[in-house]
Amino acid sequence: MISKSPGDAVLFIYRLKPGMGPDYDRAHQEVWPEILELIDQAGIYDYQIWRHGALVVSRMRTREGYDHAAAVTGASAAQKRWTESMSHIFAEIEDADGEPLWLDEIFSHRVATP
Repeated sequence: MISKSPGDAVLFIYRLKPGMGPDYDRAHQEVWPEILELIDQAGIYDYQIWRHGALVVSRMRTREGYDHAAAVTGASAAQKRWTESMSHIFAEIEDADGEPLWLDEIFSHRVATP
């Protein structure tokens, strides 16, 4: 079970259709300004995406928790247009219940910094 509390890192994966990696990369080199504004409005202050072939790993931290951020972005017309513009790229973005493909933390070794 993942924690989606404020400040917690949440990670999820996507699977791209074969050969769509370059298109995915191009879209993220040109993220629409209204999407960047929406990310800020949703309280997402740390958002990173990595790709290896057709596997995409996303990590984010939010100020008010993932559920709040998802509600803000989910209500946005800009987010709907962005998602539609990317839909041809994805093979899998959610499970059968419509939940993101969460990554569960299995191991952690953290050392306090001075």
